[in-house]
Amino acid sequence: MLDLVELGWDDSWRELASAYPHPGEVGRVIRVDKTLCTVVTASGPVRASYGGALLDAVAIDVRSAPCTGDWCVVRHWPDGPTTVEVVLERRTAVVRAASSGTSAGQVLVANVDVLAVVVALHPEPNLSRIERLVTLAWESGGRPVVVLTKADLAGDAEMLAEDVRVAAPSVDVIVCSTVTGDGIEDVRALVDGNLTLGLLGASGHGKSSLTNALVGAEVLTTKEIRDDGKGRHTTVRRELVALPGGGAVIDTPGLRGVGLQEAAEGLASTFPDIEALVEQCRFNDCSHQGEPGCSVQAAIADGTLAERRLDSWQRLRREMVWMASRTDARLRKEQLKKWKAVTKQNRQSRR
Repeated sequence: MLDLVELGWDDSWRELASAYPHPGEVGRVIRVDKTLCTVVTASGPVRASYGGALLDAVAIDVRSAPCTGDWCVVRHWPDGPTTVEVVLERRTAVVRAASSGTSAGQVLVANVDVLAVVVALHPEPNLSRIERLVTLAWESGGRPVVVLTKADLAGDAEMLAEDVRVAAPSVDVIVCSTVTGDGIEDVRALVDGNLTLGLLGASGHGKSSLTNALVGAEVLTTKEIRDDGKGRHTTVRRELVALPGGGAVIDTPGLRGVGLQEAAEGLASTFPDIEALVEQCRFNDCSHQGEPGCSVQAAIADGTLAERRLDSWQRLRREMVWMASRTDARLRKEQLKKWKAVTKQNRQSRR
């Protein structure tokens, strides 16, 4: 018997589950393999396929498919199979632009309370990439933190951490090392109260090693970083791991590219300094490229705002505008397809 409370189960989830009449039991998705899920229930882990209603929902919107971290209701059928009947409404979700190039978003993890952007201190962190991942974390609805790993390899760890704090204001920055153990307890404290911690970052930055350190055992495979400083993919799927004493961590595969989708609030939270300057510009449609009365360019000139940070903000804004236009086009296409089908059906019924 497992205590689901230690995985985050509470009265709010219980109330949501009680609204569905399906017979079965609740559980949490700890892993997804195409159309099969591993779900932890109070009676133990089960492998489950998708129920009919869920398949219909996924056909309409792929984001309805179960994702690691989801709470769901599973049904055990008399002839043996187990199916996921309902995915409970998510509290938080990390959604990035789909890697397929389509305008539909891809849900990476769900119901994560704290999102840790994991970045190695060796080689030197890429601040623009950190800003992108922090924006993704803010938009999820969870609490972002930045965890700087491999502090044992960096002689100027605290100086680098200060640069990261400037790039991620209002976000806690933790410096740690799985070799020396420094900072690991600070990371472990993030799950106090049976919270779920999600790990985001590129391959080779120590996500799997950090998970092993939090568990206190080698539960995930790790590999040495390549000679060119790039990581090797060891985690190939998103997997939820229960931690001793309560709480959970979700390790994710290394992200080569992270496209943003509908992340306006996350962008504003990552760049509050620039957003405040924009409000002070003389013109509402200021492009911040040299117009008179531009507060952003004035901050660049007096050194209070780094040009690199402005470039990063503008790049992310352009990307979101482009993705929004693609999403609008997709919705118009789907609506047109729907009405064509209705018109065809009406014509056939009149014959």
